[in-house]
Amino acid sequence: MAVRLKDIAQDLGLSVVTISKALRNHPDIAEETRTRILARVKELDYQPNLMARSLVTGRSYLVGLVVPSLLHPFFAEVARSLSAVIGRQGYSLILASSEEDPELEAREIQQMTARRLDALVIATSGADAAPLERLQANGMPYVLIDREITGLATNFVGVDDVAVGRMATTHLLQQGCQRIAHIRGRDNSTGLRRFEGYRQALKKAGRAFSEDLVVARSNVDVDSTRMGAEAMRLLLRRKPRPDAVFAYNDPLAIGAMEAILDAGLRIPQDVAVIGCGNLHYNESLRVPLSSIDQRSSLIGERTAEILLHAIASKTPPQPVSVILDPSLVVRGSSLKRGAVQPAARSKKERAAKKTPARKASMKR
Repeated sequence: MAVRLKDIAQDLGLSVVTISKALRNHPDIAEETRTRILARVKELDYQPNLMARSLVTGRSYLVGLVVPSLLHPFFAEVARSLSAVIGRQGYSLILASSEEDPELEAREIQQMTARRLDALVIATSGADAAPLERLQANGMPYVLIDREITGLATNFVGVDDVAVGRMATTHLLQQGCQRIAHIRGRDNSTGLRRFEGYRQALKKAGRAFSEDLVVARSNVDVDSTRMGAEAMRLLLRRKPRPDAVFAYNDPLAIGAMEAILDAGLRIPQDVAVIGCGNLHYNESLRVPLSSIDQRSSLIGERTAEILLHAIASKTPPQPVSVILDPSLVVRGSSLKRGAVQPAARSKKERAAKKTPARKASMKR
């Protein structure tokens, strides 16, 4: 017969409420009591009845995450940190991939809503606000990550994408690069803002913007390494060819590096490369990749905090926007001059590391 909370309570001479609080890491329970309860729970191999808990609490203790690709390292890192934070409060994460298809994304959101999940996290692939407005109308807490929807007032956690494009391009300019290409993202907030940062950096340096040096691909989160290689091969046919490229994300940059090396060119001597994500591929790369760190783990953590607060609130809280500062991480793929530079962090970012999570870089 399955072990019940009541059985553990009787065995230890404690109340069912005390056992329940200990299992949820409630601060009311003394550490000695919690340790004794957890040890007995492990001995008896107690498994909570999730359906019964759901009926009592009105919660499923499930959070859904819908992203363009489950294989993309950025979204995997966000999922890992998000799961770690909500897991400490007894929640589990359910994953779904939209494959960069807005229609599939809408179906995944609808299915998760039908399963009565407690909250959703979405990295949207489209620009249609209708599925998200339905979530709001139904009272479903959710957070958008990485990309926003214009005109939609909702929770959002991401990085300053204009700063990403500006920082990456400025670094290449400082390395003496003259013809800097850009492999673009899609026409969403992330792609457009990184492109804008690229153009701003060129303008500030007095460099003319050239459409010939900008290439867009149909997909940037799915099959992105191949897409990056295709884009780079197109750029290498330009006359004169670019001597640097800023790729929308790291997988595109890795594909670009493969195309450069396959063409018999050197990185960074002939073509310097920088991506975005700082996703720790360097052990598998022939040339370590310079990148813009977009704080993927922190995005997951901040998202979890907003969700847990929203779930616990009796009335829907005001939308929260968390914009994190990116930082430059220089490695061999872009360093044409001098020694490797340390990661450049802004004053705002350094302050955020010392500030409690709910106060760091938040706008309401």
